[in-house]
Amino acid sequence: MTLLDGLWAASALTALVAAAFGRHPAAGSWLTVLYGLQFLVVAMMGGLSEGADPVPASVSFVVLGYGLAWQFSALSWFFAVITAGAALAAAWFVSGAWGRAYAARGGDLRLLQLALALNPLAMYVLLASTDFLSLFVGWELVSWSSFLLMLSGGGVGVRWALRYLVYAIGGAMAVMAAMAQAHALTGSFGFGALAAAVPELSAASLWMLVILLAAGFGVKMGLLPFHLWQAGAYAETPGPGAAFLGAISSRMGLYAMLLTLFGGLGLGTLQALHIPFTPLEAHELLAWIAAFTMVLPTFTALRQNDARWLLAWHGIGQGGYMLLGVAMGDALASAGGMMHVFNHATYQAALFMAVTAVVYRTGTADLNRLGGLVTRMPLTFLVLLIGIIGLAGLPPMNGFVSKWLIYRALIDEGQPLLFVAAVIGTLGTIVSVYKLLHNIFLGRLRVEHESVREVPWSMLTPMLALAAVVFVTGLAPGPVLDWVAAVQRELGFAVLVPTLGGVDRPDGGLDMLWVVGIMLAGFGVGALIFLAGGRARTVHQLDNYAGGHFLSAEVRYHYSDNFYAGLMHRIGSWYRGSFQWLQDALVSATDFLAQGAAGVYRAVQPVTWLLGVTVLALWWAW
Repeated sequence: MTLLDGLWAASALTALVAAAFGRHPAAGSWLTVLYGLQFLVVAMMGGLSEGADPVPASVSFVVLGYGLAWQFSALSWFFAVITAGAALAAAWFVSGAWGRAYAARGGDLRLLQLALALNPLAMYVLLASTDFLSLFVGWELVSWSSFLLMLSGGGVGVRWALRYLVYAIGGAMAVMAAMAQAHALTGSFGFGALAAAVPELSAASLWMLVILLAAGFGVKMGLLPFHLWQAGAYAETPGPGAAFLGAISSRMGLYAMLLTLFGGLGLGTLQALHIPFTPLEAHELLAWIAAFTMVLPTFTALRQNDARWLLAWHGIGQGGYMLLGVAMGDALASAGGMMHVFNHATYQAALFMAVTAVVYRTGTADLNRLGGLVTRMPLTFLVLLIGIIGLAGLPPMNGFVSKWLIYRALIDEGQPLLFVAAVIGTLGTIVSVYKLLHNIFLGRLRVEHESVREVPWSMLTPMLALAAVVFVTGLAPGPVLDWVAAVQRELGFAVLVPTLGGVDRPDGGLDMLWVVGIMLAGFGVGALIFLAGGRARTVHQLDNYAGGHFLSAEVRYHYSDNFYAGLMHRIGSWYRGSFQWLQDALVSATDFLAQGAAGVYRAVQPVTWLLGVTVLALWWAW
């Protein structure tokens, strides 16, 4: 038995225990131990990050004459580490008070545990893909397990899960078409066969593969214009499930792109594939799709008054940074894009858990009904603070490192417009995450939350662990960049040579050890000056101060209500006139096509209709 076999066995055992004992009082602890076992097995494969031989699975099948086999490479291992860590954190969060409260409110805890357990199992199968056929099997398993997790909470989440399913089926059809075309062109489902045949393929064939693969996997990533399902589907999933999905689920789309577009077709092919009548190549087209994905969803997040929706919209926007870095292709940019996958998973999971903790204590995620919780939930505040600094891409957290690499690469490559788009996306992120922090924890405490207290340690421990990872990998990003360098080497990218603190370059590098040290020294000096002044006046948290007057608790006055109303007044007309119109147009077009298809289906005998579609599909494939 290989380590990959052991990982699959541990993951399958986790799912079986969740299905059989998901409602047992001790099930949360058992499952957390099993997720810890999965993480341990993945960690034992750590040699893959140093370019060791792939770890194969002893399991293999022959289906219709085609062999199915699986193995873990450096790319697989990098995504598996994130998957196992996110699953462990989510399961730990569920294991105690939150899980009991969820069951007490009528939630199906066994279904949630089972759905959560099936997701990493499906992802390990996908991550071990060795050809298009095994990739498609894993892709479908991931899609359906994600759908089950979205369904697990019931209510509004069911509607969003069904919307996701429509998008997922469309994306799967695009992937299947690309797989069929690749087989028709090469006579094989292997990635290596496709890479070998690329020099002989016509531009039309290459463009068809690029479009089908980018569209099919872009649906999972939530790239524009395939993003309208993701925010609602993730936000309405029960809290720990949302943390897992937001951390890694949509990044499976980027993994598949790395494996097929950038690994199979090759970065050089994308850089040489010109778009007719334009000065752009295929990789620049992907970069501009990523740029729009960074900017538009980020400013949509600014409008959200539900903390979960705000984070879910940011998850879409952050995927744009990942694809932008990879699409640019040089050592700095691709390292930044891939490192951002790891970084985003750590702070996004922590942020979703912090918001879920607030909902657990207050009963609401409405930013207009919160405020002043910093003294009641100080550790949750600390987690959220660290998380939003990482999300905003500011030092000293890890999000700054990956974004700095992308910024620097865009400048070096002479891409000022893409650089401006990346900076605008970051500015929008900073503004909106400040709203998140302020409206939940800062300002005046509401009277109805005076008795709120910190959440139990079963919820705090995974949150604090993730926050620590965000800080430590910001202080010393070198180990994560070593993993990324192994992935770059496998995919044929230029390889970044990192240092413990970041990157050492003759034309200007990054050493986070110095950056963080200077920042902490500055904060220390500021704290000493503040404490030495001795002129601070303590005001009770139920009181406030505005316009030169102290406001007592009897005066209903709060800053958080309708935050950024002035800014919304300025950009609201633009939003309603462009992006909102585009969303409505896409939804209307989809509804129109669905109604037309339903009309045709009802007008023809179902058997005849299905026979006709099957014949056409077989003819096209032939």
